[in-house]
Amino acid sequence: MPVILVHGGAGTLFKGRVSAEREAAARQGLSEALQAGYDLLQSGDSALAAVTAAVKVLEDCELFNAGRGSVYTHAGRQEMDACVMTGHDQQAGAIAGVQGVCHPIELAREVLLHSPHVLLAGSGAEDFARQQGCAFADADYFHSDYRWQQLLQIRDQDTTALDHGLGASEKSFGTVGAVACDQQGHLAAATSTGGMTNKRFGRVGDSPLIGAGTYANASCAVSATGHGEYFMRAVLAYDLAARLAYQQVSLQAAAADALARLGNLGGQGGLIVVNAQGEWSMPFNTGRMYRGVQFSEQPQVLIYGAGEPA
Repeated sequence: MPVILVHGGAGTLFKGRVSAEREAAARQGLSEALQAGYDLLQSGDSALAAVTAAVKVLEDCELFNAGRGSVYTHAGRQEMDACVMTGHDQQAGAIAGVQGVCHPIELAREVLLHSPHVLLAGSGAEDFARQQGCAFADADYFHSDYRWQQLLQIRDQDTTALDHGLGASEKSFGTVGAVACDQQGHLAAATSTGGMTNKRFGRVGDSPLIGAGTYANASCAVSATGHGEYFMRAVLAYDLAARLAYQQVSLQAAAADALARLGNLGGQGGLIVVNAQGEWSMPFNTGRMYRGVQFSEQPQVLIYGAGEPA
């Protein structure tokens, strides 16, 4: 059975701290992303095509910290990371620290399809993007007054901040991702992010790193969101897959145990995961995670606890 899941970041905000209008806008963005991917799955297209399409929708929505909505670095730039991976053949493509690329996830897919390498970074990745015909835009396209104010709050401090870590702002959204299982039982995962506000020195998070923030094999596909340094230390996405392979536990148990390990390290965030049987899970250890799933004509979108009505 085809199924697709998406996330738009996990954070500390609890119910009642986000306006109804902002919640509605977030739900709409997630719903549109789900529908874009699910329509492809229903037509018989691949899981790779579905997760790419879903993440592109979220990259176009400035509410989320990816693509057009990316946060600013200390130098006042937007440096974006992304990754895609397919499970049946474990092919992968990733990019880090790119500027001006409208859809970083599309560039990551181009790396998977047309490069002998897995991870390209910086100006070299941008050169490859031009060679592949990826769309670029100037700084005005990516500019957000809200994102700029986020930077100014902490620019003079020797610190970085997650999008949701700048106080109880109603405009806090984060890293985006998607996982899918297609009609052939093939899996794919995709993640895209602008990283952390005020990041310096070419910092790269977990999103473009295979096994940390993104992973897929024949049994599951994982995309994570949260404090990337902890996901990297835990190699969390691969850890979840390994639990399925070696402990022979359920998908729900493997996801919960992997997230518990992240929490034991001091990390916060969440993940989405699907297996080749179409089973899925969306655990998180924060106040909320923007997330959704679609396996029928009606998408299901959630922000807060598991008992929340869709």
